[in-house]
Amino acid sequence: MPLLADYAITPDVLDIASYTSEEVCGLHLREISQVMRDEGLVRDLHAGEWRRSFARGERSWHRWGAEMVRKLAAQGRLVRYEPELPGIPSDDREWCEEALRTSRRQAYTGGIIVTEPIKTAFPDETRVERVDRLNKAAWWTGRSPSVRLSRTLVAYTENLRPILRCANSLQFIDPHLDPTKLRYRPFVDLLSVAGRRDPAPVVEIHRCGYSGSGPSRETLDVSALQRDFRGALADRLRTVGLQVEVFVWDEFHDRYLISNLIGILMPNGFDTKTNNMTTWSRMGRKERDDVQREFDPASRRHVLLDHFCLP
Repeated sequence: MPLLADYAITPDVLDIASYTSEEVCGLHLREISQVMRDEGLVRDLHAGEWRRSFARGERSWHRWGAEMVRKLAAQGRLVRYEPELPGIPSDDREWCEEALRTSRRQAYTGGIIVTEPIKTAFPDETRVERVDRLNKAAWWTGRSPSVRLSRTLVAYTENLRPILRCANSLQFIDPHLDPTKLRYRPFVDLLSVAGRRDPAPVVEIHRCGYSGSGPSRETLDVSALQRDFRGALADRLRTVGLQVEVFVWDEFHDRYLISNLIGILMPNGFDTKTNNMTTWSRMGRKERDDVQREFDPASRRHVLLDHFCLP
């Protein structure tokens, strides 16, 4: 299961009237809101009507539910989906149907969270589970702070697609990232997944000004490095509508993908190596933010050797 998964939540989950008490409602909302804010995306169904429904005082929305929706929107974790049903869903069962139909466009990496009456209406649908029985859903219990995957473009794309398609900012941090080298050539395909959307995300690549290690370490000509990056990436970036800032630093070691949605520690970075496995780990928000600051030129934690923009 990807480190960032997407979900849908029917409105009744946020309605106090769906529970035996306001306290019980709050307990369930506290559990799911933490997951969504740290490791989830939520589908904003029917072209944003899902979110707008909470602005109307038609139901007894729990204050924590309203706060969860507000924070998800502020963090860019609400993903707009175009309508599937011909009209705006009129009840929670139709909202669940709307959520299920969006999987025709994009399969869920998570699932759909509902209350007991709605689950009763969809008894055989494994993508749907009651908020009070999420421990019965494999897509909920299968969540993990780390993932094992093969070092291939297919596995990288499968695990990073939700981030690449939804994040507002992306930092690819790998000291040896070189799109002219065989093991990094698939990187342009991975990067392209973030393209063809409006507005385009802010994208940065961070690497070092040397190659190799130990006695074989060699200082690179930064002008030649810039030419290599342009030759390997510029045309494709124009095609998918992306602009990328490249930062060349004196030295660093660890590899990451840092975004506004999630930070991932990647021991082997973005290179591919057939028949090899790697482990990625989701970072805490504090650690993610610190890495982001580390690679801000204003921090002066590293010496900036060169900086250029593509295409």
